[in-house]
Amino acid sequence: MAKAGERLGADLDRRELLRWLGTGALALAMPGLPLAAAEREGKPNLVLILADDLGYGELGVQGGRDLPTPHIDSIAQAGVRFTQGYVSCPVCAPTRAGLMTGRYQQRFGLETNPGPQAPADYGLPLDQVTIAERLKSLGYATGMVGKWHLGNRTELSPPRRGFDEFFGFLGGSDSYYPPRPGAILRGTEVAEEQGYLTEAFAREAVAFIGKHAREPFFLYFTPNAVHAPLQAPDRYLARFAVIQDPTRRTFAAMLAALDDAVGQVLAALREHQLERNTLLVFLSDNGGPTAKTTSGNGPLRGFKAQVLEGGIRIPFMMQWPGHLAAGQVYRQPVTSLDLHATLTTAAGATIRPEWGLDGVDLLPFLHGERTAAPHPALFWRIRDQWAIRQGDWKLLSLPAGTPELYHLSEDVGEAHNLAGDMPDRVKELTAAWQAWSSQLQAPRWSAARRTRPRRRRQAV
Repeated sequence: MAKAGERLGADLDRRELLRWLGTGALALAMPGLPLAAAEREGKPNLVLILADDLGYGELGVQGGRDLPTPHIDSIAQAGVRFTQGYVSCPVCAPTRAGLMTGRYQQRFGLETNPGPQAPADYGLPLDQVTIAERLKSLGYATGMVGKWHLGNRTELSPPRRGFDEFFGFLGGSDSYYPPRPGAILRGTEVAEEQGYLTEAFAREAVAFIGKHAREPFFLYFTPNAVHAPLQAPDRYLARFAVIQDPTRRTFAAMLAALDDAVGQVLAALREHQLERNTLLVFLSDNGGPTAKTTSGNGPLRGFKAQVLEGGIRIPFMMQWPGHLAAGQVYRQPVTSLDLHATLTTAAGATIRPEWGLDGVDLLPFLHGERTAAPHPALFWRIRDQWAIRQGDWKLLSLPAGTPELYHLSEDVGEAHNLAGDMPDRVKELTAAWQAWSSQLQAPRWSAARRTRPRRRRQAV
């Protein structure tokens, strides 16, 4: 202890003191330092925020000009914005399945949304390990607040898939006000929630942070905003009284409520002095369904449910103060599948080959330790649509369509189809996509095939 006492007088940073003294002694030696901050320096909190149906072009930091989103924008300003961030599917449930597992969801047959009448056994197969299960095994408190959409049965619900705490709903959409077609649950029990759902979810997310401020935690915050139905409180609608189109006005109010909810989460981290020890990610589950909500994907072509850029390229940003430089713009293609590996590695896990991850840890790329593109190619398949992106080239096929080829660095709006001019490139990319697709399962839930998921599990 004599050596440790001598070092207390030196000009050391907190990490050095932690290494010499241990967190308990440090808290006693430095009364001004909260115990939570002292205990937590070595293992980051993890917050994953997944918006619903938010288009690429709506946020201010993404080029939007008419709807202020200061809180969401601040994430990119404090960290990294991915200009070519993708999800693995242009609709909700498959994207969420890939996000939870870090694997192309077609590998286990969850290729499509379940539809309004979901089969009873629809959901994330029990043989797939979720990010929450991995983090729980690393000592994290795990909580989910919001929309699940990966199974309605109790055994498929968040409390059975690695989440210690859950407040939200299991289906694909719900009313923002009572009466609601689906139940709001706390754990597996029905909760009587009377408030506006976006605000209720923000309240619960903030409470989770406060409750677990003294231990490592993973918060999966998945508000259903800005997904239909279009509903917003009068006080938010009043902010946008100048917007004449009632649909656009309501959408603007919903986006403002979502932005405020994100702001409350960020404020809670600051309040508990956890901001610098929290890796936080924000993204959307697919592009905006422009035809229904006027959620803009500009300058991209297409929208939700299409493998055009507007359906799969989404707002994607990450902050970790002190670990990621503020204001970075990362221009290589990345995917939501990467978050499983990125977050678990940040938490101290070593990625094992038997996990079968398709995503990669993004942190070495963001730190400049690796300079190549994170992926040689990215792939999509949903029913009779498919796409491959390899470098700046993208080949896609829409339903009952012929292949379309685009060079995205020169044509991000996918306006000039080069397929007729470059048949060899089309052939090369088609072969690469077919090789990938041949590894996958047929969809488990479709009119032609509905089978029960196997229960053999991967290694955690």
